[in-house]
Amino acid sequence: MKPRLYAASPEEIRSGLITDVYFERTREIVERKGLRDVRVRMEIHAYSLPKGYEWAVFAGLEEALALLEGKPVTVYSVPEGTIFRRKEPLMVVEGRYSDFGVFETALLGILRFSSSIATKAARIKAAAGNRTVLYFGLRALHPAVAPAADRAAYIGGADGVSGVEARKYLGLEPRGTMPHALIIIFGDQREAWSAYAELYGDTIALVDTFYDERIESVMAAETLGEKLVAVRLDTPGSRRGRMRDIVEEVRWTLDLMGRSDVKIIVSGGIDEEKILELKDVVDGFGVGTAISSAPSVDLSMDIVEINKDGTWKPVTKRGKLPGFKQLYLCPDGTRIVRPWSDPKPSCPKGEARPLLSKVMEDGRLTVDLPSIEEIRGYVLKQLRDMGLLKD
Repeated sequence: MKPRLYAASPEEIRSGLITDVYFERTREIVERKGLRDVRVRMEIHAYSLPKGYEWAVFAGLEEALALLEGKPVTVYSVPEGTIFRRKEPLMVVEGRYSDFGVFETALLGILRFSSSIATKAARIKAAAGNRTVLYFGLRALHPAVAPAADRAAYIGGADGVSGVEARKYLGLEPRGTMPHALIIIFGDQREAWSAYAELYGDTIALVDTFYDERIESVMAAETLGEKLVAVRLDTPGSRRGRMRDIVEEVRWTLDLMGRSDVKIIVSGGIDEEKILELKDVVDGFGVGTAISSAPSVDLSMDIVEINKDGTWKPVTKRGKLPGFKQLYLCPDGTRIVRPWSDPKPSCPKGEARPLLSKVMEDGRLTVDLPSIEEIRGYVLKQLRDMGLLKD
């Protein structure tokens, strides 16, 4: 048998083929039993968050709308990048169930994947503060989702991503350093660093391949001179010891050489805990698996209203809140959920702002979608307003 790549095409996804069989069977039963015209409102929300999480970032809306575009549905949503809490309505899809029910699998897959990565990236950035965070996590994922992962990580707050196709899909120039493979192929650090600098100019030198980090940092500074802008420590766990001591040793030695301008970047097994331990002595972090393997933000999609005879009636399964809802945000950060038809609630101070708005009607977009930079800025502003991000 000839080997193949197991990646669904955009056409297969948009056609509803990437679904669970029970949704396909439900559509067939509904149509055969004369219920094709039953209209529903389905709400997307999270009734639980990962352990230790009090908030998450809603991401993936653009892809979700691309999935639903051209289909006879109306969509209401909070803005992409909105920080949310459990039990808050994030998105509502309205239409005949027979027209969009099979897309629940793909819709939730898109939103859960992007929201999980964006949430972890936001937590990492909140921990790092004004230190640079670069996302290096594509090797922990199937290559088919690389652009979506880079997008979600950047939205969440990563300062840069390494995927080459970020240029095409996101308009971002990929950022990175060099792999150990380059140095091992040359067999000599100096030659590898010099070759890199010759081609690319300013260089972040990887300084832990053959000797210890202090010695290789000195070698890099002597070899590259002013072309050395940073050193990267990707020290393996078996040699790491107390990483802070290693970083302080490198910093001390570079400063003694008069190279306090050379920054230090640490990568390899970096998570929030490591960032908090190191950020006062490190200038940047390369974070991969912690973001790519983020705890899943458990978004679900449930019918909250049904219309069989021209009248919308609140209904849902037990354990969920029935009815079409609006989420309001007060200037002081208070969040209020109310039935959609209720008047705007009062805030302790100022006016309540509704977060859900119509973004698609009968399969056509009704809004201009924000740029990736605008979404990222929105996430970072919310983190600052919550006191979680201090520059």
